[in-house]
Amino acid sequence: MSSVAEKLAKKSTRKTSSKQVRLKLVYIDFWSAVKLSFLVAICLAVVTIVATFLIYTVLNQTEILDKANDLYTDIAGSASDLKSFLSVGNVMGFAVVVAVLNTVVVTALGAIFAVLYNLSVKITGGLLVGFTNN
Repeated sequence: MSSVAEKLAKKSTRKTSSKQVRLKLVYIDFWSAVKLSFLVAICLAVVTIVATFLIYTVLNQTEILDKANDLYTDIAGSASDLKSFLSVGNVMGFAVVVAVLNTVVVTALGAIFAVLYNLSVKITGGLLVGFTNN
């Protein structure tokens, strides 16, 4: 009935051609790699801190820490106390220190990867990547 409907029907039955392109990745921008690795490291730091808090909370609520403290007191003597060492503040402080060190290391590794890839491209010619427009 409608010419617009017929045109739309013709377009939907027509197959689109798939064009493939092969490109070489011959350069990774150093600062882009550093920024991306820094953002990934920040995400990992947040995950580390939250996971540490959740694990500590579960261990504390299920009284596993109390049982471990009793076992430690039996082995080491009554003068030592594991519970005072494994307080929330100490555990979270350790998690924050690990997260900060992890952030520095992951950011540095991202920068080193970009430099090493850019140097290896001069020898190998780059990474061949295929793309298609499906």
